[in-house]
Amino acid sequence: MSKYIKLIIFILILLIISAAVLFIDSSVDNMNKLMPEISDGIVNGDSDYNEAVNLVNDKNYDESMNKAVSAGNNYNGSLEKLHLLQDNFTSDVNQVHKDYINSAISELELKIQAVDKLKDAIDCFEVNYNYTGTEYAYEANDFMDQSLEYRDARDSLVSKNPNLFKENFII
Repeated sequence: MSKYIKLIIFILILLIISAAVLFIDSSVDNMNKLMPEISDGIVNGDSDYNEAVNLVNDKNYDESMNKAVSAGNNYNGSLEKLHLLQDNFTSDVNQVHKDYINSAISELELKIQAVDKLKDAIDCFEVNYNYTGTEYAYEANDFMDQSLEYRDARDSLVSKNPNLFKENFII
């Protein structure tokens, strides 16, 4: 065999080994790696959202809007990562993990709607459209209340299946 054929065979073997290593990195491993970041985004988003509401109540609309935007950014970042996980599910992901991810996605979608309504409320309060602003604020609160149902569903999945969840997996 010539040196070039041996080199080509060696390169092909390296490519095959590299591909195998990529497939060994399972979806569950990817979930375990991303969950701390996702969790941080949700926790920070919740904190920013609550601060935004308190600032609205204090009529500090500029800072409230900043906190609402930050909450939305945190929620959206976590949602993007969850969609990435969902789009790359492989056969090693069981139905409980899928349900957990889907519940987290639904929760975040509602929280993002709440943030949008809160921003609308802030805009209204700034120009003294208090009735409309209050309506938007109630809608934001309703979305947040609905999101709690999905959080509770996730918590229930964890409590019923503790062996399937590592500590760093849980949001």
